[in-house]
Amino acid sequence: IMARSHKHDDGFISAFVVSLTMTFIVCAGLAIDGGRVVAARIKVADTAENAARAGAQALTDLRTGAPRIDAPQAIRLSQSYLRSVQTQGRVEANRIEVCVTVSAVEQMSLLRLAGIETRTVTATRCAQPVVG
Repeated sequence: IMARSHKHDDGFISAFVVSLTMTFIVCAGLAIDGGRVVAARIKVADTAENAARAGAQALTDLRTGAPRIDAPQAIRLSQSYLRSVQTQGRVEANRIEVCVTVSAVEQMSLLRLAGIETRTVTATRCAQPVVG
């Protein structure tokens, strides 16, 4: 009679171990791949900010005391910076500010096991000339 009651529990421990293992892998994936996504977001934001600053250096009307951005030159300078760091992005400029948007695709390592292959991170940063 005792042998029959144990048969009812066959496989329970195996299922429990598999579930626990998958939980640990997902948690490790969130920690490792999540950290990689945060680092990628910081890098993308820095790149966009530096490109916007480079473009905002294209100033006109300095002698009048009201400097304005030369938009075509600002776009060229921002794009030149992006090329120098081997990155692509979208650059928009007007007489007041230069805005740069940069995106990057980060490959997941452990979260691939859960079906998450990549994560796209995007940042937009703007720069304006400062008088004074």
